[in-house]
Amino acid sequence: MSQLNPALASQVVNAIRAVTNSEASIAVALHEPSFRGNEWVYLKACLDSTFVSSVGKFVDQFEVDLAHFTGAKHVVAVVNGTSALHIALQLVGVISGDEVLIPALTFVATANAVSYCNAIPHFIDSEPTTLGIDALKLRDYLSSHTRQETGRCINCETGRVIRAIVPMHTFGHPVDLEALLSIAHDFNIALVEDAAESLGSYYQGRHTGTFGKLGVLSFNGNKIVTTGGGGAILTDDSQLAKRAKHLTTTAKITHAWEFCHDEVGYNYRLPNLNAALGCAQLEQLPGMLAAKRGLYEKYQKEFLSIPGVSLFQESLNCHSNYWLQTLILDPSSVVARNAILSATNEAGLMTRPAWTLINELVPYKSNPHMDLTGAQLLSRSIINIPSSSNLMLERS
Repeated sequence: MSQLNPALASQVVNAIRAVTNSEASIAVALHEPSFRGNEWVYLKACLDSTFVSSVGKFVDQFEVDLAHFTGAKHVVAVVNGTSALHIALQLVGVISGDEVLIPALTFVATANAVSYCNAIPHFIDSEPTTLGIDALKLRDYLSSHTRQETGRCINCETGRVIRAIVPMHTFGHPVDLEALLSIAHDFNIALVEDAAESLGSYYQGRHTGTFGKLGVLSFNGNKIVTTGGGGAILTDDSQLAKRAKHLTTTAKITHAWEFCHDEVGYNYRLPNLNAALGCAQLEQLPGMLAAKRGLYEKYQKEFLSIPGVSLFQESLNCHSNYWLQTLILDPSSVVARNAILSATNEAGLMTRPAWTLINELVPYKSNPHMDLTGAQLLSRSIINIPSSSNLMLERS
C-alpha cells in the first residue's frame, strides 16, 4: 500500500499536465475567472455614469439577463450567495429556534446562512451518484425521527420545528430534486435550493435554482460567472420577489426624500459596478460552459486508464456545468489522497480536497445530524483539479 501513494500521485500529476498542456514552471490555478468580452467597456460606462452603488442600469439588466438565462420569473441581485440564502430562508418562514436540513458535505456558508436566522443547521448525508443529499436515506430518517403536528414537521428528539431543507448542487452537479421535492411535500418542509455552484446546470431540462420556492446563486471570483462578489435570489413568486428586494435594500419605503424603514432590513443590494461586470460575463457564459464540458471530456480520456481513481460524471437526466472537475478515489486508494494533493500542489497544479464536513467544525459540533457515513467517505475520496474555462478557451 505504501508504494501506491507516490505511483498514483505521479500518474495524476502527469494526467493533469497532459490536459492543461502546462509546463513545470507555470502554475495552474484551481479555478480562475475569464475576462474576454465587454468587461472593460461596461465598467467604464458604469464609472462614466457615476452610478456605482446599488442603483443603476446594470443592476436591472443583470437581473433581467439572469431571469432569461435561468427561466426564473424574478431575480433579485445581492452582494453574495450567503446573503441570498439568508434572505431566502427568512422568506420561507425560518425563525429563531427552527431547524434547517442541510448537507454535511457543503461549503460553510450554507450553515452560516441558517445561523444568521438564529436557526439550527441539522446535518444530513450525501450519496455518491450526485454528491448531494441522499434522498432515500433522508426519507427513512425523517419517517423515524419526526412527527407531524398542525402541519409542521417536528424533530421528536429536540421538539423543534424542521422548517426547511437546503439541497446544494455540489461542484455544479444537480442533486435528485424530484425525490427531495417529494420529501419536502410529504413532511411539510420548505425547499430552498443552494445553487451557488450550478449556474448553467439543468435537472430534467430545467435550470437548477428554480425548483423550490426560492433558489440562490453565487458570483464569487471562483465561479463560472463572477461579479467579484455577488449573488442572486431566484423565484417565480411575485410577492416573495418583491419582499426580497425590500429586505435587501434596508426595508426602505420608497419616497422622494424621506428615510422611512418599516422593519429590520439588510444592506445586501448588489452594486451597479459589480453588476456591470456580471452583464459582460453572462454574455460569454455559453462559451465558458462549452469549454468546461470540453475540459471534462479531455480529463475523462486521461483518467480512464488510471486505476484507483475516476472522474466524476453528471447523473442521468442531468446536465452539469462541470464547475469543478472532480476526482473520486476508489476505497482502496483513499490512503493516497494526501500524497496526491501534496504532489500536485508541489508541481504547481492547484488541487483541493472537499470541504471539512460542517458537523466537524467547531461552531457546529453539537448540532443534530443523521448517520453521515456517505458524506464521510466522500470527504475522504474527493479531489478537485484545475477547472478554469481558460484552459480550453486559450486553445481555441
